[in-house]
Amino acid sequence: MAAQRIIVYGTYWCPDCRRSKKFLGEQFVPFEWIDIEQDREAEATVLRLNEGKRIIPTIVFEDGSFLVEPSNAELARKLGLKTEARKSYYDLIIVGGGPTGLTAGIYAAREGVETLVIERSGLGGQAGLTQGIDNFPGFPEGISGQEFSERIVQQARRFEVEILQAQDISGIGAHDGVRCVKDESGRHYHGRAILIATGASYRRLGVPGEEDYIGAGIHFCATCDGPFYKGAREILVVGGGNSACEEGLHLTRFADRVTLLVRGSSLTASQIIVDKLNSPNSRVDIQYRTVVDAFHGEESKLKAVTIRYLDSGETRVAHPAAAFIFIGQQPNSGFAQSAVEMDPGGFILTGHELAHVRGFQSEREPFAFETSAPGIFAAGDVRHGSVKQVASAVGEGAAAAIAIREFLKTA
Repeated sequence: MAAQRIIVYGTYWCPDCRRSKKFLGEQFVPFEWIDIEQDREAEATVLRLNEGKRIIPTIVFEDGSFLVEPSNAELARKLGLKTEARKSYYDLIIVGGGPTGLTAGIYAAREGVETLVIERSGLGGQAGLTQGIDNFPGFPEGISGQEFSERIVQQARRFEVEILQAQDISGIGAHDGVRCVKDESGRHYHGRAILIATGASYRRLGVPGEEDYIGAGIHFCATCDGPFYKGAREILVVGGGNSACEEGLHLTRFADRVTLLVRGSSLTASQIIVDKLNSPNSRVDIQYRTVVDAFHGEESKLKAVTIRYLDSGETRVAHPAAAFIFIGQQPNSGFAQSAVEMDPGGFILTGHELAHVRGFQSEREPFAFETSAPGIFAAGDVRHGSVKQVASAVGEGAAAAIAIREFLKTA
């Protein structure tokens, strides 16, 4: 897709504006953002294009055409992304186009399994938003998340994996041995097997500037992105649970000081981790009853964070090298709730884990990565017990494809 000049007119408080910006960013489409409340000429442009109405987002393209409050699907069509499959029946349908889903697609397609991958947002998943991947074998100098994702997509297309983008899935199921995937527009795609590889989403703070600097100073994985800040004066960590505290301790390997911002009046992490944080040689400064009000940056890079103290209402502006947010993860599994068994957190149970619930809906033993519904598999971050690292996501994709191959021999 050739680069084109795109201008997004909106305001920081507009949720549809944030969604459109997020979608364009996930597709690695460059755009210019203009807040019409800060630019009167821009506001006049929006009013002129919309016949006197102040409707946002208004997105203007290089050829002079524009979209008003577009859905992700409408944006995808305008950008020339593939949004509808060639057929209605495939050997394997993979829901999710991150490292897990794309790797599974590569493995399956190489063996002649006709494969369709359906992705709701940006190909490459969370990995595509990572500033750099420094711990994946075979890349001694590291690789950017975007380039890593682009390489996997290119490889999948080389093996003729069909890929749809900007398509939300509303449900999956099975009938008479045929599995079905339904998208939000009402289209149905059928297959002999389904792999759910939709990953998990990091919970966001939802404050101004957050979406703008993800991967450019705002991160969700200390193992992945912490090494990029070696020698930093200060790193902020938001959260008070096990993940925030453990990752905060890990980040002291790179920064002189880690400031832990905790909304509550105490930590919710396990006592052994709390003891480490409170040890005399800890370089973690814990600030209770604090929240982030906004992120600020220049030239697409985080530069400052507005912090508010809940008890006094006072604010201060910090200038950390980076901010890491650890307020939980939510599996992208809602569309499959009525189809497969999950743990209390919504992560999908597979394989031997099914013995602890109502069981597998078949007389045979489940294949590895198979869910409670025969022929429907799950792998990657959406699966209960996954490690949530890029290398393990790729590994699970390969292993799931091999299990699916064995299943297809019996189907």
